Formats: sequence, structure tokens, C-alpha cells
Amino acid sequence: MSQDDGAEDPWPMDEPVNQSIPIVLPITDEQKASIIKGDKVQSRVALTQNDVVLAILCDGEIYDHRREERVARQFAFSDPRHPAVQQVLSSGPWCLGGDLKVLQRITFDDGLNDFRKTPSELRQIFKEKGADVVFVFQLRNPIHNGHALLMRDTREKLLEKYRNPMLLLHPLGGWTKDDDVPLSVRIRQHEAVIAEGVLDPSWTVLSIFPSPMLYAGPTEVQWHARARIAAGVHTYIVGRDPAGIQHPDTGDFLYEPTHGAKVLSMAPGLSQLHVLPFRVAASGGTPPDGFMAPTAWKILADYYKSKASK
Repeated sequence: MSQDDGAEDPWPMDEPVNQSIPIVLPITDEQKASIIKGDKVQSRVALTQNDVVLAILCDGEIYDHRREERVARQFAFSDPRHPAVQQVLSSGPWCLGGDLKVLQRITFDDGLNDFRKTPSELRQIFKEKGADVVFVFQLRNPIHNGHALLMRDTREKLLEKYRNPMLLLHPLGGWTKDDDVPLSVRIRQHEAVIAEGVLDPSWTVLSIFPSPMLYAGPTEVQWHARARIAAGVHTYIVGRDPAGIQHPDTGDFLYEPTHGAKVLSMAPGLSQLHVLPFRVAASGGTPPDGFMAPTAWKILADYYKSKASK
């Protein structure tokens, strides 16, 4: 795949598309009736936010929103106590699709729009900074020193093969559960981590990933990884129980916590992505220097080892 200037694109997107999470627009019976003309969808449908037209949907089509089937495939769990499952089950019975003509950039009145970079803008930033490889760290929580050590350790390893690895610090910026730390607080905390040099600002780019958090485990982590390829990412750091949530009855992991990393290693459409799992005590590996006192790490590693053998 070539770029506009004829040069080879270093981050092509020519593999089969891995779209593990459907991006749909559910509509109600009333909304469906309002856009039908004769027996077809109107040729142009305005999509608005706060009474401002942001995009025009052309050549629209309407599909049954098979909500129970979608939940079963996407979450492998149908209990409405799961917050995202409840959202799907309570949404409209139809889905509207078509070609989109976006008229203007989507913005929010939260003071964070400067952090909302498009994939093309991120690629341009990495190009201007002379990055020859980009690694990404997604999180929906504040950064602690363990996170920072893992990111610095990843860069040190990439420096063995590359000249200028750049970190895309890409916190999730869409909907999250009420008990998750709000985005505005997380961004301020991330900025402080960078300002104090815990993460070096010369090789760190902070940007918001606009997706909502669906807590769909290994299915969702494929979407998280695939979306970052569009921004020029080469290496994806995946943690334990990515996109996971607790079971509402037992409080245990709803999804097997190592499956996210395993799925990424074999999922179609992601072969160009280097997947780097967290080194956590459950893996039995050795952490980066300074991550945890060695004897404390061994206690946790022994615990997880004994738990796995039962």
C-alpha cells in the first residue's frame, strides 16, 4: 500500500478486517418511522448532537437489531447486571446503517478536545518526531509506578531493534462504569506523570481513545488492538484480564484473565501487530527492576502458581 507521496506505507491496513465489536446505530420504532419515505429510507438522514448536524447518512438501510444474539456473541454473557449488556438490551429494536459524510469534527465541552487526535493526526505527530516504531498503552485507570516501569521497560527492549520508539499513551475516553475514575481526572493525572518525568515527554504522546468501554473481555481487546493499528501502532501492551469485569454473583473474573493476550496472538487481521503481555506475578516471570521488592514478587508468584495447580 502506498501513501499519497508514492512512498510505501509503513503501517498498511491491507489485512482482513478484524471487527470483533459491532459499531451500530440503534433506533426506535418512532425514529424508524420518521426516516422512511415510501418503503425506503430517505436518501439523506441528518445525524445531530445537541441540535447541531455533524454528519449526513446517505443510502441508508435498516436492519433488525438482534439484541439477544448480539449480546451472546459479543459478551458471551447475557445477565443484564453487566452494565454494557443492559445498554444493548435496552436500546432500539432497529439498526440504521449507510454511507457517512462527516461535516465537522465531533467536540465535547470538557476542555479535553486538544487530546482527541485522529489516527491521521497521530501518524503525523509520530512522523514529525522521527518515530521508527510506536507502542501503545491503553488504560482506564490512573497510572501507577508499576505501569510506568512496564512502559519504560518496553521502550528499552524496543531500543534493541529500533532507533526512536515512541509511546502512545492512549486512555479510553468514551463511556465507562460509574465507579471508574472520570476521564478529566485521569488526563490530569497522566499529564502530571509526564510533567514529573516518570514518563519522558520526549517519547510520550498523550491522546484520548474515543471508544466506550464495553467490558467484553477477549472479544473487546481485539477491537482495542485493531483500532490502534490505524494510528500507526506496531506494539500493543496487553494486561491481565483486559477489558474485563467482575462476575456479578461471585466477584471473580468474568473472563479467564489470560485469554485476552492469547486471543490477540491468534486473531485474524492482527498479524502485523506485535503483542506484548504484561509480566505479572501470575505469569511467574521476573518484573522490571524497581517494580516490586523481589521477595514480595515471589510471594505473589508462588500464590498464583499454587492457585493454578488446584
